[in-house]
Amino acid sequence: MAKSTTTCFLNLGTDHHHHHHIYRLYIWLGFGIYMQLKMETSEATNTRGSRTVVLILRFLTFVFLFSSLIVLATNTATVQFQDGTQAKFKFQDVYTLRYMLATIVIGFAYNLLQMAMSIYHVIKGNHLLSGDAAYLFDFYADKVISYLLATGAAAGLGVSKDIHPILKEIVGLPLDSFFAKTNASASLLLLGFVTTAIASVFSSYSLPKKV
Repeated sequence: MAKSTTTCFLNLGTDHHHHHHIYRLYIWLGFGIYMQLKMETSEATNTRGSRTVVLILRFLTFVFLFSSLIVLATNTATVQFQDGTQAKFKFQDVYTLRYMLATIVIGFAYNLLQMAMSIYHVIKGNHLLSGDAAYLFDFYADKVISYLLATGAAAGLGVSKDIHPILKEIVGLPLDSFFAKTNASASLLLLGFVTTAIASVFSSYSLPKKV
C-alpha cells in the first residue's frame, strides 16, 4: 500500500512537471505569434503611411510642374527698338528654354502616370504592374525623371544668368520681365525635382524589401 502511494505521488509529480513544460511551450508559442502579428501590423501601417506620403509628393510635383509649365509657356516680351519698330521675344527663341520645356512636359506626363498608379495602390492595396515590376519601375523611373528635371531647372536658371546681362548691357534689351518669369519657371521646376527626388527615396527604400 505504501509502495502504491509512493508510486502515485511520483506519477503526479511527473505529470505536474510535464504539464508545466507544456504550459511554458504554449506561452512561448502565443508570445511568438503575438510578436509576429504585431510586426506584420506595424509593417502594414508603415507601408500604408509610405504610400500616402508618396501620393502627397506626387501631388506636390504635379502642382509645381503644372505651374512651371504655365509660366514658361506664357513667357513672352515685346521689344521696342529705337526706330519705333517692335519685335516679340518668346521662350521658343531660346533653344535652352525649349529643352527646359521638354523636361517639364516629360516630368509632368510621368507624374500624372505615377499619381494614377499611386491612387490605385492606396485604394486597392496592390500595384497595377504584377510582381516586382512596379517596384523596379518606380526605382529606376524616379531616378531618371528626377535627374531630367534637375537638368531642366539648371538649364533655365543658367540661361537667365548668362544671357540676361549680355542682352541688357551690350545689346540694350533689358527683358527683365521675361527673364524674371524664366527664373520663376525654373525655380518651380527645381521644386518639382526636389519632391520627385524625395519620392525616389521611398522607392529605393521599398525595393530591397520586395525584390
